[in-house]
Amino acid sequence: MDRSSRGSRRGEVDPFIVMDVMERARALEAAGRSVIHMEVGQPGTPAPLAARQALAAALDQPLGYTVALGLPELRQGIARLYARWYGIDLDPARVVVTQGSSGAFLLAFTALFDAGARVGLGEPGYPSYRQILRALSLTPVGIAAREENRFQPVPADLEELDLDGLIVASPGNPTGTMLDHAALAALIGAAEARGIPFVSDEIYHGLHYEARAVSALEISDAPWVINSFSKYFSMTGWRIGWMVVPETQIRRVERLAQNMFICPPHASQIAALAALDCTEELEANRTVYATNRRLMLDGLAQAGFTRIAPPDGAFYIYADVSDLTDDSLAFASEILECAGVAVTPGVDFDPQRGRRFLRFSYARSTPDIAEGIVRLKAFMAAR
Repeated sequence: MDRSSRGSRRGEVDPFIVMDVMERARALEAAGRSVIHMEVGQPGTPAPLAARQALAAALDQPLGYTVALGLPELRQGIARLYARWYGIDLDPARVVVTQGSSGAFLLAFTALFDAGARVGLGEPGYPSYRQILRALSLTPVGIAAREENRFQPVPADLEELDLDGLIVASPGNPTGTMLDHAALAALIGAAEARGIPFVSDEIYHGLHYEARAVSALEISDAPWVINSFSKYFSMTGWRIGWMVVPETQIRRVERLAQNMFICPPHASQIAALAALDCTEELEANRTVYATNRRLMLDGLAQAGFTRIAPPDGAFYIYADVSDLTDDSLAFASEILECAGVAVTPGVDFDPQRGRRFLRFSYARSTPDIAEGIVRLKAFMAAR
């Protein structure tokens, strides 16, 4: 066999199906169809006004390399955010600014695990965890979270598993369910008792509808915490996020960041720094999501999607559609083609049980969500 054409097994990852759905929706729109986007977790709002203004004011300045861990003033601003949101006195030196949360996952997994390490992750869960781990020659170990636990892992789920690490998201994607302080502390305690690293994905923090989300750093200084400006701060395309690492790991991560990324995008860092102070605008966005959540919960039930664990945060609803189909991939395609509503099949999030589920995102504008519900009701009535 020609080795030049074979490629590496590390490149043999599964597609991110929601991106395929987005592409089909784009093709339909290019052909003149109207599509309501409930497939992607992308806010329908732009970056905060002050963030855009800050970048505009900086465009005549040289925007070049920054230090690898990010602008010191941005790291300080993120540390202040932890004081404001959680009452945590966080050393800014522990904050690492990254190319979105994706860059943080690459840095964390590379710093923490040797090739072949087994990393546990709840299912359903964010699909790129599995694929990034595989691309790094690590072994993702799916943990089938149960419906009675609102699709979040619990310590009992870990007992029979051989793990070298654990990643947990609260609020979760695709479910939007959260772990309270006691549940998160139990998982962190279980990981620490086994001497394995705990990675806390907190990218949907700030997007809650009753009690706020709990940060792993309120419980222990040991977890690696990953967050992003994409969701609450409405800055998906700016590709800017951050990670909080234990003090002993700062230099290790810095060396990796220097070589893998050089630095985060300077322009995005300038905008992110300004976004940290845009509380009024960002809270107004959250109010829209809360309205959309109520519309979606009521509308989906009226349309016939009744088996749902109501989300605590983020902007997703994960619906069990096993009474309607045994192939969510085909069902999502049918909904897109016939109703003009893009939704995500559950196979993206759970390779074993995902054919019984669909994920609906309510991140877009309220009129879009209302129109999408109308279309879904009509589709289901005619089906």
